[in-house]
Amino acid sequence: MLNLNSQVTIESINDLNLPDCFIPGGWQFNILHLLRKKTMERLHKILAQAGLGSRRKCETLISSGHISVDGKRVTKMGQLVDPIKNKILCDGVPLKRQKKIYYLLNKPKGYVCTNAKNSEQLRTIDLLKHIEQRIYTVGRLDKDSEGLIILTNDGELANLLSHPRYGIEKTYRVEVRGRITNDAIRSLKRGIWISAGKASPTSIKVIRRRHTSSTLEIILREGKNREIRRILAKVRHPVISLKRIKIGHLEDDHTLKVGRYRHLRKTEIESLSSLTISC
Repeated sequence: MLNLNSQVTIESINDLNLPDCFIPGGWQFNILHLLRKKTMERLHKILAQAGLGSRRKCETLISSGHISVDGKRVTKMGQLVDPIKNKILCDGVPLKRQKKIYYLLNKPKGYVCTNAKNSEQLRTIDLLKHIEQRIYTVGRLDKDSEGLIILTNDGELANLLSHPRYGIEKTYRVEVRGRITNDAIRSLKRGIWISAGKASPTSIKVIRRRHTSSTLEIILREGKNREIRRILAKVRHPVISLKRIKIGHLEDDHTLKVGRYRHLRKTEIESLSSLTISC
């Protein structure tokens, strides 16, 4: 039996005594063509794996003319390339496959999730020191929010974790103004219309009610821009503080202080990957 993962030559194929193929070039040509095709991948996927950003960011790099393959500028999506045989450049710099790194950061308030070098604001990625690879945040936490966020150069995993299709659960601890009513909770559970569409949290639980404030635990699967702040403002309970305490199975165990970060363990990376497969 032919093992596609082993070294295959015309001689080893001849030993299989396979019938001739009707496609011009003979069956040897066609099997080797399939083996060649097996090593090829879409260009934007290879760029993401090399740490240039999420798939969407890499698609923008292609369409805006930053990428060339074997000396020819590529601007159309969907091109298949061989990362080993083809010479891929980004702004004239050869593409290099980077070692994939994964960090979990407890983001403090006052930092924005952007890679823009001309940003005048404090950037979340700058909290990680002595990192040679180009990393970026998986998803976002707004400037006024804090809590857990993943940083990596693995564009493939970042795309999967951020894509609405997979609906990875993210849990937030939110303090709001006022004593929130059961009517307000029911409205939130039914869904609130905002400019980006209907926002429907997966779960809302009241942790504590006081006269002047309330504490909620909210779970989102598909987070729209500043969704929690916007829907709570709609029910007249503006956010006082917002902290993400869980991403999938990753939890805030109170050992990771604000502004500190750590490597993700292999089991944690595998657990996150499995969420995108099982969804």
